[in-house]
Amino acid sequence: MTVPRPGARGRARPVSRERPGQGPTRPEQPRTTPFAPRPIVEGMTTIETSTSTGQEPPPVREWPVIDLEGTEFDPVLAGLVREGPLTRIRLPFGEGWAWLATRYEHVKLITNDPRFSRAEVARGRVTRLAPNFAPRPGSLAWADQPDHNRLRKPIAGAFTVGAMKRLRPRAQEILDELVDGIVREGPPADLVERVLEPFPLYVVSEVMGVPETDREQVHAWTRQIISLTGGAAAADRAKNGLYGWITAIVRARARSAGEDVYSMLAGAVARGEIGEEEAVGLAGPLQIGGEAVTHNCGQMLYLMLTRPELMERMRARPAERGPVLDELLRWIPHRSTVGLARIALEDVEIAGHRIAAGEPVYVSYLAANRDPALFEDPDRIMPDRDPNPHVAFGNGHHYCTGAVLARLQLELLVDTLLDRLPGLRLAVPPEEVRWRQQTMIRGPRTLPVTW
Repeated sequence: MTVPRPGARGRARPVSRERPGQGPTRPEQPRTTPFAPRPIVEGMTTIETSTSTGQEPPPVREWPVIDLEGTEFDPVLAGLVREGPLTRIRLPFGEGWAWLATRYEHVKLITNDPRFSRAEVARGRVTRLAPNFAPRPGSLAWADQPDHNRLRKPIAGAFTVGAMKRLRPRAQEILDELVDGIVREGPPADLVERVLEPFPLYVVSEVMGVPETDREQVHAWTRQIISLTGGAAAADRAKNGLYGWITAIVRARARSAGEDVYSMLAGAVARGEIGEEEAVGLAGPLQIGGEAVTHNCGQMLYLMLTRPELMERMRARPAERGPVLDELLRWIPHRSTVGLARIALEDVEIAGHRIAAGEPVYVSYLAANRDPALFEDPDRIMPDRDPNPHVAFGNGHHYCTGAVLARLQLELLVDTLLDRLPGLRLAVPPEEVRWRQQTMIRGPRTLPVTW
C-alpha cells in the first residue's frame, strides 16, 4: 500500500507569531482549515524565534478534524512527515502551537527523556485534539517520575504476565459465549456489535471489578469520553458520571481483599499509599482502555477480511500468528492525530531545532512505526518482519499499562474467530463497511460478516 497523498489543499497559513500556549483565546470549536503541505506563498515570511538554532523554524500547520475511511494513513500526518523530522502544528482545540516529532529515534528520545514533562502540561492550555482538558490527580498519563512509579505500584500486579495467564481461561469463556451466540443464530452477523464491543467490555470489567449490573452504563460513559461528538459538554457529563461512579466503588471496597483493580486501589488508599482522588484518576483511563481494543481489533480483522493472502496466511499457519499481529499493530492507524503532549523543562536541541523551555511537544507513534530508517518498506504489511520494534503501545515509563491485557484479548479474538468460523468473510463489499466518525480512536462502526 502506498501512503496516500494529502487531498484538498487550502491556502497556506503564515508562520504563527504567537508563542506556544499563549495565543488569543478562541471558542472551543474545531478548526477545519485544510492542510497545505510545503506551501510556497508569495510574501510569506518566517519569524525567527528562540526555537531556531540556525535553521529557519518550520511553519505552523493546521491539523483539522478529518474523518478518514478504512485504514488510510492520515494524509495530514503524511504531509508533516515529508516536511521533516520536527514540525509545528495547531490542533482543533486549545491554544497556541506545538512541536511534532515523527522520526522513530526522536520519538524514543523524547519519550525517554525526563526533560520532557507530562505533569507540566496540566498547568497550561496547549493545542490539543479533545474538546475538553481536565487532567486528574492520579492519572498515570500526566505523571512524571517518581510519582508515576508510586501511582502505578498498587495496581501493577493486575497487569503482569502471570495475571494474564490466570485471566485467560475466564476471558476465553466470555468470548466462547459470544461466538456461540452468533453461531447459533447463523450468518450474517455484525462482529462489532456481537463480539468486538462486548468482549473487551466484559474482560476489562472482570479485571477492574465492575459489577455486571453497572457494565453497560460504564461502557456508555467510556464510549462518549473518546468521542468528539457533543463537544466539551457531553464529554464532561460522561467524565463526571464515570469518575463519580469510580469514587463510590473505591469507597465501597475499602475493606475488600479482592484481586480486582478497584479493590487494589481501595486498599492502597486505606494504607495511605495514594489518596482517594489519585485512585480515582488512576482508574479512569484503565477503564476506558477496552475501547481501544474494540477499535484496533476491528481494523485488524478488516485488513484480514479484505486481503485474502493475509487471511490465508493466518489460517494456514496458526502457530505463527503472533508476529503477524505485531506487524498489524505496527501498521494500523490506531488513533486520530496525536496523543498527549509534553512540555520541555529546559532548552533541548533536536533535529537542528531548539525546543525552548516551556514549549509543548507531541510525538507520533504512528509516524515512528512507518519510519523507513527502522522498517524496510514501511507502508507494506510484511508478516515475516523481523525485527519489529514497533511502538504501538507507546514507550518509556508511559508505555501502556494494559498492553499485556490488550495483547491477550487480540490473540484470543483472532484465534477464536478464525478457528471457529473457518469460512469467515465480509458480508458486504469493503466500501460498504461503515467507519466511526468524530472519535479519537479509529475503527469500523460495523463489520458485517458471513461464514
